[in-house]
Amino acid sequence: MSKISVESLMNSLRQVVDPDLRKDIVTLNMVKNLKIDGSNVSFTVELTTPACPLKDKIKEDCINVVKKDFPSVNDVKVEMTSNVRTNQNAVKNQILPGVKNTIAVASGKGGVGKSTVAVNLALALAKQGAKVGLIDADIYGPSIPMMLGIQGKPKIYQDVQTAKMVPLENYGIKLMSIGFLIDEDAPVIWRGPMASGAIKQFMSDVHWGELDYLLFDLPPGTGDIQLTLVQTIPLSGAVVVTTPQDVSLIDVRKAIRMFMRVNVPIFGVVENMSYFIAPDTGKRYNIFGDGGGERLSKEMGVPLLGNIPIDPQIREGSDKGKPVVIESPGSEQSTKIMEISKNLAAQISINNINAALSKVEILMDQDN
Repeated sequence: MSKISVESLMNSLRQVVDPDLRKDIVTLNMVKNLKIDGSNVSFTVELTTPACPLKDKIKEDCINVVKKDFPSVNDVKVEMTSNVRTNQNAVKNQILPGVKNTIAVASGKGGVGKSTVAVNLALALAKQGAKVGLIDADIYGPSIPMMLGIQGKPKIYQDVQTAKMVPLENYGIKLMSIGFLIDEDAPVIWRGPMASGAIKQFMSDVHWGELDYLLFDLPPGTGDIQLTLVQTIPLSGAVVVTTPQDVSLIDVRKAIRMFMRVNVPIFGVVENMSYFIAPDTGKRYNIFGDGGGERLSKEMGVPLLGNIPIDPQIREGSDKGKPVVIESPGSEQSTKIMEISKNLAAQISINNINAALSKVEILMDQDN
């Protein structure tokens, strides 16, 4: 190609494919503000999430394609921005109009570090520029306020029509928990409908504002309470946490099937406590077994988002209210969690884009 025009550049950029979404960036409407100034070209690529794991590759591909097709171009400036796509869920849009995506973090059994994973995933997404909220839906064991080092009572936001609670904030994420509304040592002795009612209030009676992602830390198990919550919460999808050991995998299968039964997409599996690196020798030990999450992923046909090593730093950070991605951002544990958050964001984008394209195809079929 020799003549440079906006049209020819856009056609050239169709060669750049988002590896996760498997479509070119022009079709996905990611190319914005394309400008030609003599022999210089500039444009913006608007990704579907600030946590895109392939941001650098897409930028590099754009520059290479333009320079290959237009040798006369001296400089190519590509600005990478993001606009998280909204999950088109009618119930969600009614209850949580400013929230783009709702994600359950669940486990089939307790003791697998589900709440720790939920907290660190939320923080990892926020560190990459996303607007994130977290609901501590584990009514009977609300531990997240301590993990995030948050104390106090929610204030009230009053507008013209309603009064709503304001979520408490720390480290750039918003949090609501039953732990803010009861005494620290008071047990929650509620039946299922009361627990479900509290979660409904955490959605409808809280001023969340604009959020890219709202995570729900669900209670462990697959009983009546969990099923009621899953059916009550307008979920975009779910992340299931497991450990490598077989006894955990048995229960995680049940959790995955529970979500499938109520038509909630599974964004993926996180294998926690995956391995231990001895600090003195650097040797790796598979304390709870090896490869359980990967086997489960293949068996159930869901993605494996990643593996998190077991380390005292994670536990210590949770106890101190300084999660590992905040306290030790350069550690292997933090690096793994950041990778998992990017993989999760990619799966959410894939789900939203595919749903939107399917909707367009249905409308086109109806017109024909």
